[in-house]
Amino acid sequence: MNILVINGHPNPTSLTTSLAQTYIETAQSLGASVRYLPIGDLHFNPNLQYGYAKRIELEPDLLRALDDINWSTHQVWIYPMWWVGMPAIMKGFFDRLFLPGLVFKHHMTKPTEGLLQGKTARIIVTMGDLSPEIHHSVYRDSGITPLQEGILTYCGVQVEEAEVFGPLNDYSPDDIRQLLLQMKEKAKEDVKK
Repeated sequence: MNILVINGHPNPTSLTTSLAQTYIETAQSLGASVRYLPIGDLHFNPNLQYGYAKRIELEPDLLRALDDINWSTHQVWIYPMWWVGMPAIMKGFFDRLFLPGLVFKHHMTKPTEGLLQGKTARIIVTMGDLSPEIHHSVYRDSGITPLQEGILTYCGVQVEEAEVFGPLNDYSPDDIRQLLLQMKEKAKEDVKK
């Protein structure tokens, strides 16, 4: 299994990074081929300046990211929810890289074709001050739905599980340890498929 772990948090010392590293170490120890894509470390202009009217050349880091996405059979998207959505750098990543002809194809007489068919994904979202219940009932899963339905499913990726964790501001050190143990279990589940 080729697993790509994508970290949407721009801070390399974040809890999100610890979750990603825990998942990676566990999956590798079980024999999976794993690549790591920390979006915050990539060098690219996140602004889709001309929309779809004019294609801007992809920077080398985006070309490598596209290669990693195409290489993967399973993707793990880990990111914090900020202002009930994904971080700006992550949104810019999608704006610039998830383009027609690269990850989806429009057709005049039939539905859009996702070009990432055959791939699966897991989504893990952390929240600082929201509970999963409030995220669902008040914000209608806004931290997950755009990625799950609007991007991944649209591009042909089958999302197998999407979860939110929080409120992290209320987590004790023991809660954090338990969350890291859950990442190990999720990696084991994914590798055994």
